[in-house]
Amino acid sequence: MSSPRPGGRPGDEQAPGPLWSEPGTLLEHVAVAVLGIDQEGRICYWGPGAQRLFGHEAADVLSRPAAVLFPAAPLDGTGAAERLAERGRTLGYWRTRVPTLHQDGRVFDCGFRVFPVTGAEGDSVILGLASESEGLDRVKTNLAFLDALFETCPIGLVMLDENLRYVHLNQALADMDGIPIEDHIGRTTEEFMITSDGGEYQRMLRAVADGGRPVVSTLVVLRTPGRPDRDQVRSVSFFPLSQAVGTRAGLGGLLVDVTDREQAIVEAAAGRQRLALLDRAANRVGTTLDVNVTARELVDAVVPEFCDASVVEVVEWKDEREVFDPESVLVTRRIAAGTCLPPPAPELVGGLETVTYPPGSTIHETLMTGRPVCVPVDADFMTRTVIHRARTRLLIDSGLTSLLIAPLIARGTVQGIAMFGRSGGRPVFTRQDLSLAGELASRAALCLDNARLYSRVQDIALTLQRELLPTALANNPSVRVAHRYLPGSHATEVGGDWYDVIDLPGGRVALVVGDVMGHGVPAAAAMGRLRITAKALARQNLEPDSLLGELDACAQDAGIAYATCLYIRYDPTTGLARIANAGHLPPLRRRADGTVESIDEVLGVPLGVGDVPFRTTEIELHDGDTLALYTDGLVEARGVDIGEGMAALRTQLAGATGTLEETADGILARLLPGGSTDDAVIVLARIRRRDPGPGPGDQD
Repeated sequence: MSSPRPGGRPGDEQAPGPLWSEPGTLLEHVAVAVLGIDQEGRICYWGPGAQRLFGHEAADVLSRPAAVLFPAAPLDGTGAAERLAERGRTLGYWRTRVPTLHQDGRVFDCGFRVFPVTGAEGDSVILGLASESEGLDRVKTNLAFLDALFETCPIGLVMLDENLRYVHLNQALADMDGIPIEDHIGRTTEEFMITSDGGEYQRMLRAVADGGRPVVSTLVVLRTPGRPDRDQVRSVSFFPLSQAVGTRAGLGGLLVDVTDREQAIVEAAAGRQRLALLDRAANRVGTTLDVNVTARELVDAVVPEFCDASVVEVVEWKDEREVFDPESVLVTRRIAAGTCLPPPAPELVGGLETVTYPPGSTIHETLMTGRPVCVPVDADFMTRTVIHRARTRLLIDSGLTSLLIAPLIARGTVQGIAMFGRSGGRPVFTRQDLSLAGELASRAALCLDNARLYSRVQDIALTLQRELLPTALANNPSVRVAHRYLPGSHATEVGGDWYDVIDLPGGRVALVVGDVMGHGVPAAAAMGRLRITAKALARQNLEPDSLLGELDACAQDAGIAYATCLYIRYDPTTGLARIANAGHLPPLRRRADGTVESIDEVLGVPLGVGDVPFRTTEIELHDGDTLALYTDGLVEARGVDIGEGMAALRTQLAGATGTLEETADGILARLLPGGSTDDAVIVLARIRRRDPGPGPGDQD
């Protein structure tokens, strides 16, 4: 047996002999010394590892007794070197731990493996492998930990080679993949990890294997051949493995199935989005008592956040007590529609005003059950629900793939339906979406029913008011009259504005205008009572102040708390007009020369206050003079001072050049270009004195 050349160092290019420790990852962490003891107990071989472990150069120990490696204390009464040699020869293999002496005098615990080796010349040599016990214990502990980890760890563990082939994996990963461990070995990850990321996952693995940085907790969505019908979300971490000598690096990985966690996160986020949408819809739907506006608000609230297209349709019942009949054709009116999809989707949702559904349609189904339904846009839906072939083609070309239909039912009355459609780019509707649609539809239906009831009350009040207002005013040759009544917008209830022109005995004529505080049917009824009473009192030939006194008593008896009234009695034989005012806006007089003045000497308290006398004033009117009586709805608006409105009215009167009818129309167009939010009245009366020939300014 040959020995290394004297002075040999670890890492020398030339091999030290037929036996040496090949360096590698494990041996770099745990030094292994190789030494030989001949039959005389002398050291006959000293490897590089022995030099590193014991600190002695080969030249210093070769041919010396092996006892130089051990402290003086004997092992069971026998020297350690002798005992190692003896056990190796008699047992053929023996391992033990022995206190060992380092060249620098330090004693450390060392593990030995000894066994006999026969040389070429037939002589016997005890070959010993020695390692420091502390390093051995550390490696043994680590290996035990790794073995236990691969056996019992619930997290997927894998070792891949440089070609991303499976070298080792645990049962947890095999269970995740749905494929046995042995079927993985030698095959590539690409065969097991089916992703739709364009190869990004494989590129990430290759970057780590080629010495890149580790990746930690990266989410990957994939399927495996063992579970082809289930998407998995995995949190993966990969790190490069240290190289063994002469080989390329592989990589190790930890994989955790977080599908349930991610699904819970997605569902929680979707739930928060649904609650947020419902909250916004609660604030945005039903801001007015207008059916069309309410329907439009619902569509705007759901497109595009909840769906790609939406329509709202109401049922036009002929009889208020009519009950939905599932065996009859259903006709609806589409009052709102919207979509974020490209053509022809806008034509699909907005191309109809009335829609007809045959018996047995999906619409009938949802109205019978009172619950939302979700249906795919397929041949069955087309056959059952869509009548017109042209509409079928539009629906197919629109890109919508699923529809959610929710009934609009409030207070037991079927109001109509709301439809929500999604294209193929969105997930289909879920149970939670059905619940959300039901909540939205329920709120919208209640708002629509409120708007419907309000509209009916409005119609009743407006009808009542129009019936109580004069249909034909008195026709007196001494006074030409033009009058206009403009009801408020649909968002404002009908008010209590009223007016009248009354023929009186002796050729006289009375002009009356008033306003009852409040809106709706009560205001219209109070207005009617005051107008009829005023007309009856006027024919009693009462003075204006006395008439208002009687009218005030009537208002108190009827519980009318606040009302205004302006009463003018004109006598064409004298040209005198006697005026009394109960809290109303003062009349205006336009003279024939175009000057305009306000008659405000007799402003009094409103009707219903009581215990305050009224006064009468008298003015003389000339041929061609025009009196203007009006209510506050004409000159007062939100954001506009009443003084500005009065000034605008005077300007219009002063510049009037046409007939009374043209003047009345011009005043409304100028002062109320967008319509009135409150009721408005304008009465223009042009005076004609009984002098022969037409008076100046008389153009009628």
